[in-house]
Amino acid sequence: MPPTVQVGTILVEDRPLIAQVLGLESEPYSGNWSVVKALDSFALDRKIHAAGWNFFFMAAEAKVMFFGALGAKKIQNALKRILVKVRHQNFNSLEVTGIVAKRFLDVPYTTVSAHSRHIPTELLFWMAPRHGGCSSATQSGPEVERVLRSGE
Repeated sequence: MPPTVQVGTILVEDRPLIAQVLGLESEPYSGNWSVVKALDSFALDRKIHAAGWNFFFMAAEAKVMFFGALGAKKIQNALKRILVKVRHQNFNSLEVTGIVAKRFLDVPYTTVSAHSRHIPTELLFWMAPRHGGCSSATQSGPEVERVLRSGE
């Protein structure tokens, strides 16, 4: 049975570097995605910043809806649909931002929403041409800053 997902749950793509450096405890969820245990987005953000990385928040919210009663399997399927919708954004984490159950004409339905998040683990990453074509480097740790300052 997959772990319980609620608003605030963070899913992280299984990448050994992230888990190793941050010391994240996670539970397998679906495919190559895991649920981060015992950390909300603020605590995870602090841990990521302590490692010298950033935790980017993608502004666009992804939503999917399903009919029927609320259940763990239906939420898992909804999150799979969200991951398919946003996979072109090249992110490595997802934050569940809403699970709202309602009724219309006595028919139950639920809307699940999430935001893409990204932990850049590369030495440098360059903005894609679709973002104006400018190249922008971001830090990925204190070691990178030292190398960049020394010009090595």
